Amino acid sequence: MSTSLISTSLTRTSLTRAEWTARARAHAERADLLTAAHRDRQQRGEKHPVEDFLFTYYSYKPAQLRRWHPGAGVTLQDAEERADWRWYSPGGAAGEYQPDAAAFRAEKPQLASLVERMLRLTAARPGQFGCFGLHEWAMVYRADEHRHAVPLRLGRAGTDAVVEAGDLRCTHFDAFRFFTDDAVPRNRIPLSRDSQADLEQPGCLHAGMDVYKWAVKLGPLVPGELLLDAFALASDIRRLDMEAAPYDLSDWGVQPVRIETAEGKSEYVRRQRAFAERGNALRERILRAWLGATLGSPAAR
Repeated sequence: MSTSLISTSLTRTSLTRAEWTARARAHAERADLLTAAHRDRQQRGEKHPVEDFLFTYYSYKPAQLRRWHPGAGVTLQDAEERADWRWYSPGGAAGEYQPDAAAFRAEKPQLASLVERMLRLTAARPGQFGCFGLHEWAMVYRADEHRHAVPLRLGRAGTDAVVEAGDLRCTHFDAFRFFTDDAVPRNRIPLSRDSQADLEQPGCLHAGMDVYKWAVKLGPLVPGELLLDAFALASDIRRLDMEAAPYDLSDWGVQPVRIETAEGKSEYVRRQRAFAERGNALRERILRAWLGATLGSPAAR
């Protein structure tokens, strides 16, 4: 299917059963491809320190990615089997059902407000590109043990020296909360859960990964194709996050981005900027699909 045909189909407000079941099948096939390696490792009882993160940290299972939704307000014809699906409401004719943004907001007003604020406010801020991925280094700073059972690429002393020579500028609370006690006071600003929406910015890799989290939380209000685009971005970001980390991941084929060098910093920022652009494009698409609003417009209520 061409890009133009996909774009046209995603803007339809009513889909025949043949149309929406075809999209659901295509979605499931794409989801299976994106999660195949993880599912294979699960069957073998193996773990991957890079690729399993999206399933362990966010705790969303492959089956959740596989379930297709059309997005808020898109009517599915002859869709009686979705009558009891959460946040679906009847359409204008018998057998029609559609994801209902108003029902979601009525049931989850605090969550709806949080997701909208995080998407809109994050995208409105200029990206910051001077952290160089040091958040991962701060998580092992002066620590005898760390979360990943793999060696440090520069050893403990070398890793600590990179942190001490650098500048911790983390703006993402869910990364900051894993800093070691010695690393916390080295961060430029103190972070808290309450200030997260006021500080999140699109240059942050973890904020980019979180676009996937917000898409999942909105459930059927986000088109399945958009959900998988957010997952793909999160997967790409996670790769750079670990390439720039202090760990030696050569056993998993991960080549380091040596952010302790000028060349490594340059590569990190170049890729970080590209991820920021992709993340903001997805934030725009989610808000439009969910609320019919753009980043610069007041949300529908």
